[in-house]
Amino acid sequence: MSDPVRLLDAPDPVTAFFVAHEVGRPVLLRTSGSTGSPRGIVRTTESWVSSFAQVRDLTRVDDRSRMWLPGSLAATLTHFGAVLARWAGAEVLADPEGATHAHLTPLQLRRALDAGAPVGGMHLTVAGDRLDRDLHDRAVAAGAAVAHYYGAAELSFVAWGGHAGDLRAFPGVEIRTRDGLIWVRSPYLALTRAGREAPDGFVTVGDRGVLHADGRLEIAGRGPEAVTVGGATVLVADVEPVLRPGLAGDLIVLGAPHPDLGQVVAAVLTEPGDIAVASSRARAELHGAYRPRRWFHAARPPETPAGKVDRAALAELVARGALPRLVPGRRAVGRR
Repeated sequence: MSDPVRLLDAPDPVTAFFVAHEVGRPVLLRTSGSTGSPRGIVRTTESWVSSFAQVRDLTRVDDRSRMWLPGSLAATLTHFGAVLARWAGAEVLADPEGATHAHLTPLQLRRALDAGAPVGGMHLTVAGDRLDRDLHDRAVAAGAAVAHYYGAAELSFVAWGGHAGDLRAFPGVEIRTRDGLIWVRSPYLALTRAGREAPDGFVTVGDRGVLHADGRLEIAGRGPEAVTVGGATVLVADVEPVLRPGLAGDLIVLGAPHPDLGQVVAAVLTEPGDIAVASSRARAELHGAYRPRRWFHAARPPETPAGKVDRAALAELVARGALPRLVPGRRAVGRR
């Protein structure tokens, strides 16, 4: 195999992708680093190009489209969107005004809606993190069509739907779950194999989930998306959807150090006034290890280059006592 083209080192990474495709060279991308340090991913250009027709059919992108890409090309989500737009003949925009399509993370979508971005009539493809039903419905209420997909830099597309509770296998993808891990076999896999590969061609990157009988894939997360409380594993995906409804801002659940239990569940709020609603809901609906024991405020949580919440960096801030502590029932915001 010839040496891969390092796309982000090229003056025009999108053009570099298509040049590599013409000559049959693989390309080198970088992961977003949401669960650790960014690393290189090598894939054939065909592993992306072979999915373009399916995405076109799902999102109706064509040569009349204008695609808004708020993220950096260093993010795989944005880079794919830019390459897809070039393939479809769509115009790429730096802001949402006049856009018909967009590729963005849930965090970027929330901020766009908070800022009153004109998403009405736009087709939004949201990925890179869980898209909760509430945020999906908010975007739909603003007049947008919304699609959500789950994937990974090594796997590309895995599952597609309207939101995190509505994901089914992307066209051409086979999904299995074994011992709680999601395994994937598809034509879109990268040459780089992070995680494990089975003899039958199925690959896992360590994401956990449940494949329901109706074909719906439920993602449970991995890495910073799991908290170990006295030996019990609490998945943030089981806690965040319970606490988020009715909040004015965002909420991120993670682990905080505990001298006896190892960790306890903690919640970080971007709007400190949400503490009353969130803590009340936690008391009513969450029990034992699942109930947050500590509450913090971060108006603007750290982000990865891909525009996702950097859970690892946020957890480090919590561990260092660098975030203001919120106490249910009190107005004051103090230090830990």
